Amino acid sequence: MDRTSQRLLKEDREHGDVMFPLAAYWIDLPAGAHVLDTHWHEEAEFFLLLEGEILFQVDTDYFTLRPGEAVFIESGDIHAAYALTETPCRFCALVFHPDLLASAQYDTIQQSVILPLQEKRQSFPRHLTPSVPWQAELLVHLNRMMNAYDQQMPGFEALMKGTLLIMLSQIAQPGRFVNHSQSEGAEPTKIDRLKRIILYIQDNYQEPIRTRDLSGLIPMSEGQFCRFFKSMTRKTPVDYINSYRVRQAAALLKQGDRKISDIAMDVGFDNVSYFIKVFRKVMNCSPSEFRKDAGPFAGQSQLYP
Repeated sequence: MDRTSQRLLKEDREHGDVMFPLAAYWIDLPAGAHVLDTHWHEEAEFFLLLEGEILFQVDTDYFTLRPGEAVFIESGDIHAAYALTETPCRFCALVFHPDLLASAQYDTIQQSVILPLQEKRQSFPRHLTPSVPWQAELLVHLNRMMNAYDQQMPGFEALMKGTLLIMLSQIAQPGRFVNHSQSEGAEPTKIDRLKRIILYIQDNYQEPIRTRDLSGLIPMSEGQFCRFFKSMTRKTPVDYINSYRVRQAAALLKQGDRKISDIAMDVGFDNVSYFIKVFRKVMNCSPSEFRKDAGPFAGQSQLYP
């Protein structure tokens, strides 16, 4: 496979661009669909649930998310989401790099709100709910930003950045912000180990990956590793790798008319029949149906994240 194909296959999404590192996504999932695989990225993210009920994971914390509520995910946080009901799920996500908010020069704003956010000393609560009045205000701002991004009227970039700064000013009051800069005990070790495994899978998913290859990265015995991985992701290592490969294949299916068998091989499957079986299990449709927008994800122009 050539270098161009490798770059297309590697999960290295840029949200927005260098001049404006921010992007928004709207996702509609059918009943019973998996919501969000365990992953992490350098960008921060607001995840706003519009329909359904899900169990959201951030690092080792779990909480139930209901319509109208949101999650703030800091740069580097491992996160995932799991459906709690057999109903459709609809959500939107605002993903941005914290550098978007940085001042051109070091000033009071940089010192008092931007740097503390970047260092995780003064951050948003992870779970935002309208039942808390000041958090309800944050949710109003979040909805306003999503609408502005959707319409993209001239100057919407200023509205997005300005609103984020207003939201930071609102959490600066005593008792509102959260300090995630100081973590103690075994939890950071578990998270760092999982990140190492996920990065390895992202970098090597086109090639055969054995459980003993993954367990040796930590290191653990294969049995210990499998128990650890499932406790952190709710998936076996094989199921997680297959799901990751399928989502890379899904992106390629939307990009052109390459043969399905070629795509299967490029994302790490050595058997086309097995690829189709796994794809159907993950996406609830066949690869050809997905390409033709005939499956439950019809009309969804891009996968998330």
